[in-house]
Amino acid sequence: MAGRAMLVALVVIATSCMVHDAHGHDYRAALAMSLLYFEGQRSGRLPPAQRVQWRADSALADGADHRVDLTGGYYDSGDNVKFGLPMAFTVAALAWSVVEYGGRLDAAGELGHALDAVRWGADYLARAHASAGGGGGGEALYVQVGDGDSDHSCWQRPEDMDTPRTAYMVTASSPGSDVAAETAAALAAAAVALTPADANFSSTLLVHAKQDIKCGKNKKSIAQFACKLRDESFEPNYAMI
Repeated sequence: MAGRAMLVALVVIATSCMVHDAHGHDYRAALAMSLLYFEGQRSGRLPPAQRVQWRADSALADGADHRVDLTGGYYDSGDNVKFGLPMAFTVAALAWSVVEYGGRLDAAGELGHALDAVRWGADYLARAHASAGGGGGGEALYVQVGDGDSDHSCWQRPEDMDTPRTAYMVTASSPGSDVAAETAAALAAAAVALTPADANFSSTLLVHAKQDIKCGKNKKSIAQFACKLRDESFEPNYAMI
């Protein structure tokens, strides 16, 4: 998953001042490859500076079933689904790595790439907080695009996929405190990381973060559609919400 790559990135960022260790491992190269991984996972219309050249634009109609723009963001692991919860965790971890280790990232020549990775994910998460059905349907947070069952049974390039791109959302009547709170954390962390480069964009992220955490607190519940096999006696821990 993208989260695993993030853990690798955090380790190599912390040690990137050492180009090689005693065993000859090149941590600077590991850091560069960890961040390059996220460019390979990009969904949507790719930017001119895209370094992974074998990837192309994909999933440009995401959100069309709800009349909202859900293009962009990151695909999860080796599949073509966009899962909001692990994506939000990844963006939050990436953002805090920039805040905590920005100097070392800069020394390794990777700060710009790290900021690009944070912004790509945060931009999607902010747009995923929208009106249900594109307007007039109340506030919604879109937390998944794609069907895991059909997607996982078919190995396809994102550019060629023909599996359903159904969008799923949490709302006041169908809440999901877990994903709403994690999304709020990701947007808040990204705002901190990106403020020096783009204060206006960071302010927008904070607006969405505050609204998302409010949604998570108002009616505490886990996202039902994502927990088909969960134990019905399971009680989530809301101590951090």
